[in-house]
Amino acid sequence: MKNLFSNFKGDLLGGITAGIVALPLALAFGVSSGLGPTAGLYGAIFISFFAALFGGTATQISGPTAPMTAVSMVIIAGIIATFDGSIEKALPAILTVFLLAGLMQIALGMIGIGKYIRFIPYPVVSGFMTAIGVIILVTQILPALGYYPKEDMSWVTPFKPQAEELILENILKEEANEGILVLENFEQTIARSGEITETTIMEEAGTLAAKEASGVLGALKVLPKALSNINWLELALALITILIIYGFKRITTTVPSTLVALLLVSGSAYILGLDYRSIEEIPQGFPMPNFEIFTEFKLSTVTPYIFTALTLALLGAIDSLLTSVVADNMTKTKHKPNKELIGQGIGNSIAALFGGLPGAGATIRTVVNINSGGKTRLSGMFASVLLLVILLALGPIASQIPAAVLAGILITVGISVMDYKGLKAIPNLPKDINIGPLRLSSEVIIMIVVLVLSTFWNLVYAVGIGLIIASLMFMKKMGDLMASRSDVKSLTDEKVWADEANFPSALKEEVFIKHIRGPLFFGTTGDFQTLTDQIPKTASYAVIRLGRMQYMDQSGLYAMEDALQELNKNNITVLFVDLLPQPRYMMERIDIIPDFIPEAHIFDTFENCTTWIKDHVKDTIELLDA
Repeated sequence: MKNLFSNFKGDLLGGITAGIVALPLALAFGVSSGLGPTAGLYGAIFISFFAALFGGTATQISGPTAPMTAVSMVIIAGIIATFDGSIEKALPAILTVFLLAGLMQIALGMIGIGKYIRFIPYPVVSGFMTAIGVIILVTQILPALGYYPKEDMSWVTPFKPQAEELILENILKEEANEGILVLENFEQTIARSGEITETTIMEEAGTLAAKEASGVLGALKVLPKALSNINWLELALALITILIIYGFKRITTTVPSTLVALLLVSGSAYILGLDYRSIEEIPQGFPMPNFEIFTEFKLSTVTPYIFTALTLALLGAIDSLLTSVVADNMTKTKHKPNKELIGQGIGNSIAALFGGLPGAGATIRTVVNINSGGKTRLSGMFASVLLLVILLALGPIASQIPAAVLAGILITVGISVMDYKGLKAIPNLPKDINIGPLRLSSEVIIMIVVLVLSTFWNLVYAVGIGLIIASLMFMKKMGDLMASRSDVKSLTDEKVWADEANFPSALKEEVFIKHIRGPLFFGTTGDFQTLTDQIPKTASYAVIRLGRMQYMDQSGLYAMEDALQELNKNNITVLFVDLLPQPRYMMERIDIIPDFIPEAHIFDTFENCTTWIKDHVKDTIELLDA
């Protein structure tokens, strides 16, 4: 406890500064997610406090981040679509997915996964982060232009027929579940369908229209309409916000330019009485837990999102631990990765119970905290308390912030989150694979695949596909590398080892000696399978020296079995020399030893093997005497 308060003044200043930086981003991420600014604030408050209290990085400031918000946006949109476009109905399921992600992070930390997160390939992370930037940038163009597809009747009206069909289909499903859809009650079905009003149809059409315009593809699809219906006031507010954010940084970085832009533009718009679109109302009072997660939730609703929750948990882990590394470099300390995951999981779980967005360690906020004097976990807790005070005292004022201002802030976030370092390196990365007549870089391919799939299809699947491609390419490279060094492929270039110098020359036509250097695994089995074709037909014995074959996987095991079967068919006796424990264990499991190689044919040294050969090869004595 004494150490906790050893830097009280520095932690207080660092926490307050980091909280100020977090405020506009929390509001913007909340609006962008679809759950509203309150969700962003709640996420920042609870994650910052509990991740700091239980985490493994003393100076980490946590809260909603761009990557976590982008993935959450996809999850939220998908679940809302299954609940007929109703956020209220979908909210328990959404928060349950967030809760699952938090619990998964706790589990990952408890089983020690934290230290392995760093092995995720950089091209996957680079492509994903750049895609996050593109998604945020493109999707915020519409609100920056003051265009909202759900409110444009020329865009909504064509969805009316589909809306009518969907409403009628839902009525039929409800009656089927109630067991009343029978012939004698068909009049009741007709009566209920007659209750469908124009307002109901237009609401459903608006939901369908908004869904069609969501995401990058949807935003691009509706962009021509947006450009022909620009709200010039909203556009001006967004552009001024962007200019202040970039311009104020040139004056000073002591005061966060994002906060300056938020206060100046919002305050000016409010004082001048401009007719702008404000964000949703932020409720007053202390946040209360949402117990509907437990009362209205059905397991069948969340089951399809288990993998999505796991991806959210892993993304949060990567995001947090990368920030932890940055904090280590600045403070010359060492974070505890598994403890950090547990802290982040606790923070995300509690935030979900209160309706907050999931988050992770935030690099900019953490850097600001350290530069402002923060040194202990108390700084993250102070940042949380500041945001809570702002929520309780200034909620009604914050509700007057123009939506276009937050869109402008998010556009700058989207630009900054892209991995320019990775993009600049593309021309200089080694071209190491051939695709048809082209020679390309495997890392560039992975980066582009993840970038394109994340941007235009699905963030979750894109990361999975990127990891699979990266793993396959890595295995191919390692296989080629080990094959080039292992010498399991060439039988024509064998060089005599020192202890073979005195091997009787008279025996060389009947005895073939093969050296295996390096592991026999999936990357080298293709070359090893040529073994039987290259051994001379005149040979009666094949001596395979295995002292440098340290490892054999299942692919190598079956390749060895096939080779031994073929050699036995050709009446060639195989002798093993210096068989190491791991390959021996593998061969004993499927009875290669003793079915193909009896114990009598396994020797500790080449000298012992030579002695056995002299005793068993036909006409050995006569050949030696001649």
